[in-house]
Amino acid sequence: MPQTGAALTSAERRVLVPLAAIYATRLFGLFLLLPVLALHVGGLPGGTPLLAGIAVGAYGMAQALMQIPFGAWSDRFGRRPLIVAGLSLHIAGSVLGWLAGSAWAVVVARAVQGLGAVSGPVMALLADLTRPASRTRAMTVIGVSIGASFVLSLVAGPWFAGQIGVGGMFALIGLLGIVALALVLFAVPDPALPVLADAPRRPWSGVLTGPLLPHFTGVFMLHLTLTAVFIAVPYALRDWHGIATDRHWQVYLAVFAASLALTLPLVLWSERTRRPGWPLGAAAGLLVLALLALALWHMDLRLLAAALAAYFGAFNFLEARLPAMLAQAAGEASRGAALGFFATCQFAGAFAGGAAGGAILGSALALPGVFLGAAVAALAWLPLAFRAESR
Repeated sequence: MPQTGAALTSAERRVLVPLAAIYATRLFGLFLLLPVLALHVGGLPGGTPLLAGIAVGAYGMAQALMQIPFGAWSDRFGRRPLIVAGLSLHIAGSVLGWLAGSAWAVVVARAVQGLGAVSGPVMALLADLTRPASRTRAMTVIGVSIGASFVLSLVAGPWFAGQIGVGGMFALIGLLGIVALALVLFAVPDPALPVLADAPRRPWSGVLTGPLLPHFTGVFMLHLTLTAVFIAVPYALRDWHGIATDRHWQVYLAVFAASLALTLPLVLWSERTRRPGWPLGAAAGLLVLALLALALWHMDLRLLAAALAAYFGAFNFLEARLPAMLAQAAGEASRGAALGFFATCQFAGAFAGGAAGGAILGSALALPGVFLGAAVAALAWLPLAFRAESR
């Protein structure tokens, strides 16, 4: 008898484990470079602060450009071929980074890595292989694996840089990409999508409809605030609280663990309610309150940690719930295109948050201004959150 509740079936768990591992290994490798890449590029032949910034941002820019095509192509040609192609580009870019001897070579390597935009196809594949009732729970596992990869990378990145150098880290990232590729080929089924054969072809712009707008704007806002927070919080921890940079991971790890106490009730609520926008609205409201608390009380370490835990409790839920709802609302024929555009909005939001957060941090508004600007972005999305649909 088929299972109808939100609990994952054994078949769904067997699919979820390798897909989460693909996400985790790929993102862990990429996050490893964040604490060390700019300094590395600046010390290479031809290196300048501008090229260092371009090297850091080249990956995200390439991802933003390619997420829509990869998502749409996965609707037409299948999920697995596009994931294999994307991971192959990711591995090739890692090899180029390993061999790079100049700043421009690292920029090219990062751009090639970014061309492998598999986020949309992987999320679409997860949606294909899970039931609507269990999809949020499955994507929550993916979200937690992403968060764990990020926290672990903050600890491991500087250590690896000291042991094997940044070139060696590129090689390690390539090896992790090979692991992810093996999981795709041997551990994840490639479901048949018969609906695609007879469905009329639509341009990817066909997903830009009113019912899907809250999901796209929501992920843009979410990653705008995330990038802004991670521009400002390290300065608060170092300059206000005297915590050395190599010990920041201890704060992040504790905050991430505490945030799950808020994420799990939101997930359970979203699975049981008939009003899908209400949990999203509550999470958006929690984001606003947490960001305001950071603006007002970042000078107090305990209040800063509590505000960060509240922020990540809401963030983890929205990171899982938004794509789950979008996958259902978009329908099978446009699922890949919709999730591809969703990923583009995600990277565009991260770029906007970084640019705006950096500009505000260097102005008279300083740290409070960064948090307040992020709070305004979350507040602007709040009315749209209540309009979100999943059916």
